[in-house]
Amino acid sequence: VKSFPDRKNIGEERYTFSFTVQDSPDFFINVTAWGHDAYIIGLSNSFSIGDCVVIENPLVTNKDPEKGDKFCPTTPSLYRLLVSEAHSQVRLCAEVDTIDRLLPLIHLPVKDSGDFYSLGDIVANGQKLDGMAINILAALKSIGELKQFTTSDGRKGQRLEVKLFDDSVSSFPLIWYLTLCLCYRLLSVVLTFYSSFKVLFIADAKISFDSFRNGMTATVNSKTIITVNPDTREASLLFSYAKEVSDSGALDQDEKPEDVPVDSITDVYTVSQLKQKAQETPEPFFGITYSFISKLDLDSSVSKVIKTRCSSCKFQVTDDAQSCTNQLCPGRDQVFSASTGFDLLVDFTDHTGTLHACPLRSPVTEKVLGCTTEEFTSLTDDERTTMKWKFLLERCKIHVKIIPSSKLKSGMRGMVLACSLADPGEVKQHMTALLQPL
Repeated sequence: VKSFPDRKNIGEERYTFSFTVQDSPDFFINVTAWGHDAYIIGLSNSFSIGDCVVIENPLVTNKDPEKGDKFCPTTPSLYRLLVSEAHSQVRLCAEVDTIDRLLPLIHLPVKDSGDFYSLGDIVANGQKLDGMAINILAALKSIGELKQFTTSDGRKGQRLEVKLFDDSVSSFPLIWYLTLCLCYRLLSVVLTFYSSFKVLFIADAKISFDSFRNGMTATVNSKTIITVNPDTREASLLFSYAKEVSDSGALDQDEKPEDVPVDSITDVYTVSQLKQKAQETPEPFFGITYSFISKLDLDSSVSKVIKTRCSSCKFQVTDDAQSCTNQLCPGRDQVFSASTGFDLLVDFTDHTGTLHACPLRSPVTEKVLGCTTEEFTSLTDDERTTMKWKFLLERCKIHVKIIPSSKLKSGMRGMVLACSLADPGEVKQHMTALLQPL
């Protein structure tokens, strides 16, 4: 919603806001509404992205590329619609058949589904793309904090940064500058719409070179249209790749499973304190917890404990694989290489709760168990069970990296950086200190 001085009534303001509607795979059109503040704000609050609406009695007018349409999405129509307070009405559609027919359109990109840049292409082209509007197909990695700023003319605004990734780049910034008076509502729509794992087709994102980052960034503006989980082959392939990488935990690691030396981690937490801090900060953090290992499936089949993954994309492959089965693997044209190691998900529990499905991987697992993958493979079932019970339901000192993650129901992922049986005196000292505030 924006306001402008009313030329006919000095001292008053006219309010306007625009939206874009689509009713077929090939056609969509921009709509602009004008009126008093109460009408425009009420209208803008009456529907959201993905709603089906009926627009009654709009004025059909030619586009004006030099005026308002310069700041609206590019559409295939020669016209635009004007909605006025006196003559028009916009209401939600109540016909179920119509809604069922129209809703699938929300997953069709407004541009050619094959006309996009990968994040690797953007990085490789560097400053050649500076200032251009391009299409991007990428997966959503994370949503950052909302930050305040003030424009050069004194207007207050907010800045939201999300991270994208694909098979070529593990993290790329996409930025929203929210200077609208209803930015909080827009933000809530964004966070709701993109709260879980998504693939995005971003039409007409502005690409810029950020000298502070010394790299490229993408910006959402008034011409940008984002299609969530596009119904295209390219998006389906990317979704499969991204889900596999995400589920493996490699995405959260960003190839840096241990960002700080374990010996430098000193902060002690209960499980509930780890969960609470993960809700309060979007950034990864490190800590120690004195907890019981409550799930450790060492006596499962060896294939569930030791896994082989492609070195390029982290897809799981068979031990005798000669190539990666991931069609989007960035190393498909290179000599295939894979690595084999421990790949476990463990739970740990204390008196405040349980942290589930925490990756415990090589080389940390070798140090914890005191054996290599080759030695583990040669153990009998009874020997693996004995090794399991050395740790299961025992109080351990666990160094963890906590990664807030909107893709998981728990809102976080815990990675085990080190684990050993805890000294009882050390446990008593730290647990007493943790319980004092209670």
